[in-house]
Amino acid sequence: MMSGLRRGPLASRFSPSRQAAMKQSVKLIVGNWKMNGLSAALAQAESIREAVGAAGQGHRVVLCPPATLIDRMRTALAGSGVAVGGQDCHEKPVGAFTGSVSAEMLADAGATVVILGHSERRAAFGETDAGVAAKVEAAIAAGLEPIVCVGETLEQREAGDAIAVVSAQVEASLPTGLSERDFAVAYEPVWAIGTGLTPTLEQIAEVHAAIRAAMVKRLGESARTAPILYGGSVKPENAADILATPEVGGALVGGASLKAEDFMPIVKAAA
Repeated sequence: MMSGLRRGPLASRFSPSRQAAMKQSVKLIVGNWKMNGLSAALAQAESIREAVGAAGQGHRVVLCPPATLIDRMRTALAGSGVAVGGQDCHEKPVGAFTGSVSAEMLADAGATVVILGHSERRAAFGETDAGVAAKVEAAIAAGLEPIVCVGETLEQREAGDAIAVVSAQVEASLPTGLSERDFAVAYEPVWAIGTGLTPTLEQIAEVHAAIRAAMVKRLGESARTAPILYGGSVKPENAADILATPEVGGALVGGASLKAEDFMPIVKAAA
C-alpha cells in the first residue's frame, strides 16, 4: 500500500471531519503515461524523482507507466517517495486470458496503485461499471490502491445529465469492500480528455461534490477521507486553480506527465 495518511491508530485520535481535512490536505498527483514509453523514458522518471525531492511536502506522487516498465521504474524511483502504479488489471488472478495482466502481477512487479475504469478503456474496450467493480475487488485482494475513474460524455453534459451519470457510475463501480480501504476516485469528463478543453472551476466543484455524496451513500462515512482527483487536460497553466477547487484532492495527469518539465509544475502546484 502507498505511504501517506492511513486509517489507523494515529488517525483514530481525530474526529472524522478532522481526518478528512488532514487527508484532503495531501494532494495525490498521478501521472498516467498510457501506451507511451520505452526504456529510454526511464530518464524522465529519474528527472521527476529528483524534482519531487526538491518540491516540498503536501503531495503524493504516482507514475503509472506501461506494464513493461513497472519493475524498472520501481527500481529507478526506489527511496524517492514516488510510487509506481498500473493502468489496468484483469478481474481474475490467473487464467487463460491472453494479453491480460492481473492485479497480483502488477503488485509483484512493484506497483502499489492501479487506475481502473479509465474512459479510454470504457470507450475502446466496452468496460462496464460492473466490470470495473470486479477489477476493483481484484485490486483490493492483491493489496493495490485502486483509482476508479468516472465521467460524462459531451452529449450527457449538454443534456444536463452529468451529475446523474457520474453519480450512478460511482455507486455501480465501487464495491462495498472498499469501506475502510485506501482508494481514490478520479473525475475525468470524457469530452475534456486530450482536447485541451476543461470544465469551469464551478462545474468541477459541482461534480466533485456530487461524487463525494455518492461515495458516502455507497460506502458510508469512511468515504469522506478518500481523495477525488480531477483528470481532463490538466496542465501547468491550470493546475493551481484546479487543485485549489473545493473537493479536488489531486489530479490524474495524462500527456503532461510524460515530460518532467511539464509534470513538475503540476506537482509543485499541489505542494
